Amino acid sequence: MRKGTALVVGATGITGGNLASYLVASGWTVYGLSRRATEQSGVIPVTADLLDKPGTEQALAGLPITHVFYCTWIRRDNEKANVEANSQMMRNLFAALDSDKLDHASLVTGTKQYLGSFEAYGSGRTETPFRESEPRVPGDNFYYALEDVLFEAAERHGFAWNVHRPHTVIGYARGNAMNMGTTIAVYASICKATGQPFVFPGSQTQWNALTDMTDALVLARQMEWAATTPGAANQAFNTVNGDVFRWRRMWREIGEYFGLEVQGPEASDDPDTMQPLEVQMAGIESTWREIAAKHDLVEPDISKLASWWHTDADLGRDQECVNDTTKSRDFGFDHFRETRAAFLDLFARLRAEKIIP
Repeated sequence: MRKGTALVVGATGITGGNLASYLVASGWTVYGLSRRATEQSGVIPVTADLLDKPGTEQALAGLPITHVFYCTWIRRDNEKANVEANSQMMRNLFAALDSDKLDHASLVTGTKQYLGSFEAYGSGRTETPFRESEPRVPGDNFYYALEDVLFEAAERHGFAWNVHRPHTVIGYARGNAMNMGTTIAVYASICKATGQPFVFPGSQTQWNALTDMTDALVLARQMEWAATTPGAANQAFNTVNGDVFRWRRMWREIGEYFGLEVQGPEASDDPDTMQPLEVQMAGIESTWREIAAKHDLVEPDISKLASWWHTDADLGRDQECVNDTTKSRDFGFDHFRETRAAFLDLFARLRAEKIIP
């Protein structure tokens, strides 16, 4: 029996792509909405740009959607523009759907709920571990705007909702702007090919402090659980693997996997002493094309694999980031994943599919 008819918004991304595949395997009818058609097995592609209201209405007309899983966003030049564009996308989605027939809608945001927006990263100074009950950080934040659109639509149409707040999602996806795992794998492959040391690009704080991450399938499991468990409705949940680690150990373990000499950051949090990936990898495009040709890799365009800026933002923070998952466990979700295993499994798949050497 089918569990429901899901619309995964952002089906070609790291979160939406893994969720769509998981839901298909779990017995759902799954439509995958994206700007370019998804090619995932079992997912029915729906192509639309959510900023195009008439086009969105045409693409979604008549679809018998019972559950929406919203896993997308768009980046603009500043946070005010992020708020405007992203909230309009979600408004256009709910206007295009027959929202009165929806049972549930899920929204994926993240740890910037506690840290502040890209423009004011770390401004909140919320004490760790981050809890879902923490007040919003002052200032513009498109996560808050998306929540407000969701809450208003749910109240107006009478469907249940959940908000999921992962921290740095690890998983298989190509061409995604928030993909630390693939970015690190590409960087390590370049270091191996060029004989360079595997230099940690972030801050002393991130090197030494505790942190956590989210495997994309842990997030998928939690999203399905929350959407189908009546007692979990209308709640926000942090979503992380369940372990904590320090980058000074994880970076060395990743370096060992690739057979690299590992170097930590300079003994200072002065931004001038850091070696961000955007600086280290400047002009590396031709080198990657040579590596791809030598090893017959499937993607010679490094811009479709690596997101230097986003990984730099994660690893350059100057505060500890640990998320409390007590609430999720109290409500009944107890799935977990070792982060080291999540990284190494991803690297193995990237090699098997000839994305890295």
